[in-house]
Amino acid sequence: MKLARDTWLIFQRQIQLLLRNPVWVFVGVFQPVMYLLLFAPLLKPALRVSTQAEAYKIFVPGLLVLLAIFGGLFQGFGLIAELRAGVIERSRVTPVSRLALLLGRSLRDVVSLIAQAVIITLLALLFDLRVFIGYLLLAYLMLALIALMTSAVSYGVALKVKSEDALAPLMNTVAQPVLLLSGILLPLMYAPGWLQGVADWNPFSWAVDGTRALFAGDLANDKVWQGLTIIAVLAVAGVVWAARQFARSVR
Repeated sequence: MKLARDTWLIFQRQIQLLLRNPVWVFVGVFQPVMYLLLFAPLLKPALRVSTQAEAYKIFVPGLLVLLAIFGGLFQGFGLIAELRAGVIERSRVTPVSRLALLLGRSLRDVVSLIAQAVIITLLALLFDLRVFIGYLLLAYLMLALIALMTSAVSYGVALKVKSEDALAPLMNTVAQPVLLLSGILLPLMYAPGWLQGVADWNPFSWAVDGTRALFAGDLANDKVWQGLTIIAVLAVAGVVWAARQFARSVR
């Protein structure tokens, strides 16, 4: 299938570029690791749990979702640099599928995100975090869908604005409310009723709750499947919209 072959070619190229300078993988994981080491130990009294391990079961899933959201939303900066260098312009004369130009890049971002998530999870194991491997893989699927959606949207917006000066404030404006209304750092169970009502309209809040349920070993929790379904639908919508932006930019 041409789309699969083209996507694989773009993905391989993007991975090669990433491996030439793998320091960016560790740069991306630096801030979450600082939260893990310096912020998480303070959460035991705030979360009203009996052990530090229970605090990490609540905090680490939110931290991973935070990594997926922010890691994806800011990928558009690289695409703007490619636009300025003429890489996208040269793609016009190639027979490569326009959808593959997006999917290859977004899948690279997903692989990079999962690698960072594995690093954080392994570090959390040192703090007595324990999670069943099957549930952990399902949580990684949630993270992969989030990264796919946010990176695709970021690429689409980057093709619209074509400027780092416009993209940066726009992404920050979107990211901050998403962060505060999803209970990423602290669960919203102790928040006022009106704030919980607003958070219910935030799809990432469902993703955070579902990921926390998986880390707690509660596969039967409705939030798991609701979160996966909501994020999957949004990921498809994000990819379709961003693919149209690629098709318009590369003609």
